[in-house]
Amino acid sequence: QVQLVESGGGLVQAGGSLRLSCAASGRAYSLYTMGWFRQAPGKEREFVAALTWSGGNTYYADSVKGRFTISRDNAKNTGYLQMNSLKPADTAVYYCAATYYPGTYYYIQSYNYWGQGTQVTVSS
Repeated sequence: QVQLVESGGGLVQAGGSLRLSCAASGRAYSLYTMGWFRQAPGKEREFVAALTWSGGNTYYADSVKGRFTISRDNAKNTGYLQMNSLKPADTAVYYCAATYYPGTYYYIQSYNYWGQGTQVTVSS
């Protein structure tokens, strides 16, 4: 099993940047995919970005492509989401998720493990 803990959320003005971290403990070395999802008030949880843990292949939602970058540090068992050019529409609770198995990276159901979430608020 793996435990995920997010950090790095906060309040930022539009156009600003934040970097979220997702620290993985436990059996992190055999993870297949790590993903980031977000959920705004009154909306469903949606896919943001994903990364294959060993190969480093990356995937992004169209809404964040070119502004967000997902990465990982295998030595630290930590994933990151660098968010630039933030918009008020990016305001949400951001969740880190992980799975040991290949699957459709943008499906919530593909992920077995979730962090507690971190709030990102972008003011206009």
